[in-house]
Amino acid sequence: MFRTSGRLVAGIVGATMVAFGAEAAEWRFNNPLPENRPETKELMQFAKDVNAATGGEFTVKVYNGGSLGLKNPDALRFLPKGAVEMSLVWANYIGRDAPALSSVFVQGSIGTVEELEKALPVVQAIYEEEFSKWGVVAAGYMAIPMLEASIFCRDEPVRTLEALKTKKLRVWAKDQVSSFTRLGVSAQIIPQEEMYVALRTGVVDCAVYPALYAHTVSLQEVAKYASFLYPMAAGPYVLGVSSKKWDSLPAKHKAAITDAANKVWNRTNEYSDDHERELAARKKLVSQGVTWLEDFPAADRKAFLDAVSVTWKELADEAGGAAPAYRQRVLKALGR
Repeated sequence: MFRTSGRLVAGIVGATMVAFGAEAAEWRFNNPLPENRPETKELMQFAKDVNAATGGEFTVKVYNGGSLGLKNPDALRFLPKGAVEMSLVWANYIGRDAPALSSVFVQGSIGTVEELEKALPVVQAIYEEEFSKWGVVAAGYMAIPMLEASIFCRDEPVRTLEALKTKKLRVWAKDQVSSFTRLGVSAQIIPQEEMYVALRTGVVDCAVYPALYAHTVSLQEVAKYASFLYPMAAGPYVLGVSSKKWDSLPAKHKAAITDAANKVWNRTNEYSDDHERELAARKKLVSQGVTWLEDFPAADRKAFLDAVSVTWKELADEAGGAAPAYRQRVLKALGR
């Protein structure tokens, strides 16, 4: 009887330890994007794949919409410290701390899928080198569609740079501020989660945003007009992990994360229907009350892309260190 009770106690203790271990092995994944973004669905599938591969022994839980209170520009501060184990990181948001990273891939500098596909392997290699200096492991990547950036305005139709010069414009990255300022346009960085209120209250008159994602932030409720300005290939999102957390992870759990991340990349690194989805998004916005204007004139679009080219070199030189060499590596991949 005593031996049986001993086995029972040992079993209870063992089960408790297993349960505690399973709870302790849950990793939090910070996702700043809204729940209705396609990227969020990919991250939820990523977590599902990891959890299935480990049989629940190790799990990843995704926190969407910035619900953890962590800000995009602070990723290189909170990740190495282990505030969360994983986070979605976009290089263009972290220019304050890592200017060399934010100048690897300036938006508007690449305008075709063919060029994007040439640049991506080089960009990923640079990201891995640079992120490691910050105590962050790039455990995987999620590709961003070949987007088409448009100017959304709340009160008046704007489809020329001359008209845009009379407006206050919301942007999301330092390189955009530089490019628009070079053209005489007043641009300021406003986080995505604050853009709706900024437009509604008149803090800004217009905003740069891709039509494909406009519905995810209810942009159609605060912007009456929109016009296409430039194609926007972008560097991929990084599935960032604290190096310390990564190093402490068993090999089998690392493999589960890597395999699930590879699936994310394989699903997203495909651009064949991006333009069709863009047109469908514009049509839906029109049905919701947005007046879609003619594109910005060809001369204006060229002027913006020329400004981007100057901005790219300027930001790389300003960042110093490895930044100019990174830019040259990307340019070489592009054959420029």
